[in-house]
Amino acid sequence: MAAAIKALNAKIRSNPYTDYFFSTHFWGPASNFGIPIAAVADMTKDPEIISGRMTGALALYSAVFMRYALAVSPKNYLLFGCHFINCASQLTQGYRYVQYFHMGGQEAALKAKELTGATQTKVLEAVEKAKDVVGKK
Repeated sequence: MAAAIKALNAKIRSNPYTDYFFSTHFWGPASNFGIPIAAVADMTKDPEIISGRMTGALALYSAVFMRYALAVSPKNYLLFGCHFINCASQLTQGYRYVQYFHMGGQEAALKAKELTGATQTKVLEAVEKAKDVVGKK
């Protein structure tokens, strides 16, 4: 059994593509891509749920690991790309956080909700009046 595993490992390692595919240079970044995917998906959500501290920590973490990805030998461009996307996403989230909590975005959102609520009330009143007019005929 050990000889079969050793032969399979030698077969995998002899091909540069399968050697890369079965290495940590591929599977580390591939498993890490969940973080940037989640960050990109969070960009459409309400800025109320953004944590400023966590966003800053993730941006710093990704910046450090972008440097690490280029410092190892051989350079790991897949890891660099993963952390580049995450860093850019976290910086965008950081901008949304600052704009919402420190530059008047929260007040603007509340005002927009109030206007939307008032508009919906007037529309419902108009619908009720139209029903009454139609019902009297």
